Amino acid sequence: MSILADISFGELLLLTFEIFLFVIWIWILFTIITDLFRDHELSGWWKAVWVFFLIFIPVITALVYLIARGNGMRDRTIKAQADAKRHFDEYVREQAVTSPADELHKLNELREKGALSQAEFDQAKAKLLT
Repeated sequence: MSILADISFGELLLLTFEIFLFVIWIWILFTIITDLFRDHELSGWWKAVWVFFLIFIPVITALVYLIARGNGMRDRTIKAQADAKRHFDEYVREQAVTSPADELHKLNELREKGALSQAEFDQAKAKLLT
């Protein structure tokens, strides 16, 4: 006999809903724990207390944490995203900036490969140096 044959449609819907709630619960726990360790103003002892209660009294602790520290969670998340964007933008700027010497080197390589004629090379070099 198949296990699926013993499950009704209603039980299958209930199981799907339970799995959905479990995934959401895990997501909330990871979000809270991530926020705990992102907060540099909170001491290690307080972080340990929050994690302890999240393990042994999870639902009530999560609700208290979200109510008491919800605004701070938002602020820390926005700050972390802004920092990540700033670091990415700095990295892109560093990689995008090339010196005239680099450009001349690239032009010379193109000329040596035959992709540019001497006249095209001289024209691009003059444009680059002005």
